[in-house]
Amino acid sequence: MRKLIVSVLFLLTLSANAQILRSRPSIVADDTPLIIQYYRDGEYEKAVVLLEKIFTSPNNEGYFDIYFNSLLKLKRYDVAEKAVKKLIKQNPENDAYPIALGKLYQEKGDVQTGNKIFNEVINKLPKDEFKIRSLANNFYRFENYDFAVQTFKQGRKILGNDDLFVYELLNIYRFKKDKPNLMQEYLDALATIPQLLPQAQAILPIIFDDKTDYQTFQIGILRKIQKFPDAEIYIQLLTWNYIQQQEFDMALRQLIAFDKRTKADGGTLFNAIYTFVDNNAYETAIKAYEYLLTKGKENQYYLPSKIEMLNTKYNIQTTGKPTLAELNLLAKDYQSLLDENGKNKNTLFAIKKLANLQAYYLNQSDKAEKGLEDALQMPGLNGQDIGQLKLDLGDIYIITNQPWEAFLVYEQVSKQFEGQPIGNEARFRSAKLSFYQGNFEYSNGQCLVLKSATSQLIANDALNLSLLITDNIQTPTDSNALKMYSDAEMLIFRNLPARAIQKLDSIAIAFPQNGLADAVMMTKAKILIKSNDFQKAAEILKKVTEDYKDGIWTDDALFTLGDLYEKKLNDMMLAKLYFQKLITDYPGSMFSAEARKRFRNLRGDGV
Repeated sequence: MRKLIVSVLFLLTLSANAQILRSRPSIVADDTPLIIQYYRDGEYEKAVVLLEKIFTSPNNEGYFDIYFNSLLKLKRYDVAEKAVKKLIKQNPENDAYPIALGKLYQEKGDVQTGNKIFNEVINKLPKDEFKIRSLANNFYRFENYDFAVQTFKQGRKILGNDDLFVYELLNIYRFKKDKPNLMQEYLDALATIPQLLPQAQAILPIIFDDKTDYQTFQIGILRKIQKFPDAEIYIQLLTWNYIQQQEFDMALRQLIAFDKRTKADGGTLFNAIYTFVDNNAYETAIKAYEYLLTKGKENQYYLPSKIEMLNTKYNIQTTGKPTLAELNLLAKDYQSLLDENGKNKNTLFAIKKLANLQAYYLNQSDKAEKGLEDALQMPGLNGQDIGQLKLDLGDIYIITNQPWEAFLVYEQVSKQFEGQPIGNEARFRSAKLSFYQGNFEYSNGQCLVLKSATSQLIANDALNLSLLITDNIQTPTDSNALKMYSDAEMLIFRNLPARAIQKLDSIAIAFPQNGLADAVMMTKAKILIKSNDFQKAAEILKKVTEDYKDGIWTDDALFTLGDLYEKKLNDMMLAKLYFQKLITDYPGSMFSAEARKRFRNLRGDGV
């Protein structure tokens, strides 16, 4: 990075000087490209020969940087010193030349004299923000980063403002990987510049090596909280710091203490709970919602907390391996919410979640069907609400062995919302229903229409299903194997994963030469992910990427691997590896844009 900075400075100064030379004709202007080439190639002697012709001419100080550094490379210190001192006499107001002289003494080994010059320049700083920045930039230009920091700090004293030069100091500390000063600068700055919080949360994990760094930072945050007990920004920072260490209950304890101490309405805590949920700390999230409920029904966060607590419990119970008793209890909670608040547009989410539990987990599909049919009669629903309800109802018709009813509902929504996302979703569900029934030609026709859908996800799913069908209906044997696979997909749709895996395993036995191996593995991996068996899912996905590099599921597998390692298995190096492989090997994939975004975020770009 240092070489890059210096090179850019050289090119800028040479370019500027070349413009001057062109404005007053001189043959030496033609030497500029050659000088740059010599310098880049390390042929400093040749560069100096040409530079001396230019530099000794009047008004050619623009070539100083490259001339000076070439002389240092050749250890021609006397020549460099003479040139610098001459420029100091000619330009006494330009502080770049004393800094260059100090650097020269450092290069010669006389660090004391060099530092003395630097300190003298800093001590002469005027009460002028522009000149302070200029001096610091000149120190940075000659790679004296510590003195650039000293200049900014002295500038704060002179100007009597500790909030100045925050971004400049943060950049230098980050560049130097100076963890103690970077931490302290963020802690000091956040009090007056709270918008720095996202940047701090992005940058600190990049330079922190282990839990010890987070614990050190925690001490600094707690000191700030002692000094500013009502400053919400430090509570947010401490919460984040605990979460980085997977200490979710400690984060919650701080948030509750802050809420009680400030007699707040719970808003800070409510907003923080989403972070717990994003990190799969569901139990901690539920405790947080339970605390908010103790504030009473009059509190503005009472109903939202009750709703989100149920949704969090739903996420827990519909992943992994929930017990029937737990699912029944959750269904009762949703029913209680509906009894308390009535069935209306505001509680539509609860009606749908309850129907989902009944249909897919409690073997009560008749109740689910009636609940959704009744919901369609509620007043105040908009077209989108009705369309989504019909799609959900169509799914339940499949479970209750009413495929024709399901088909009719999907067709209604598809025609009513032609070309819109919900209409495309309806058409795709119709295609999937035909696939489950073994009507592959019709299913493929629907998929071909959807390949140009505006929803990229629907278009990708439709394309994959179309390719799966096209590749596996060439012979009766292929078609029979595909029918077994579609039966397994139907079992997954009905939330019968064990029977689905059994059916998938039987395909290779019945049809040893089938071409569905990668599709079977992808389907198994999805089942394992839903049951929270992430390591086994990752092993299967790796096999897909290694054995089927040209398969239709390979880019899906790579993206899923990156997502698993980032969010579930906490291995950021492997997450970056798989995202990068997807970007490099499958640039046309639907997932490439998101993979690039996630890769850059993991690498710490753009912060």
